[in-house]
Amino acid sequence: MSILLLLVPLSLLLLGFAVAAFVWAVKRGQFDDLDTPALDILEDDDNPAPPPATANPPADPRDDA
Repeated sequence: MSILLLLVPLSLLLLGFAVAAFVWAVKRGQFDDLDTPALDILEDDDNPAPPPATANPPADPRDDA
């Protein structure tokens, strides 16, 4: 039963940290726009993909010796 004297204040302290983290996130705007990031993946890219890298890397000048 004496363990409750440790666990109850510890749980209240953890609850306080969780509430503080939530308030901090709300004030920093983390929950302002929840829809746009999910819809961005569905949009087409206007820019074409860059050309692939060359298959043959440039020769190493040290190999000529």
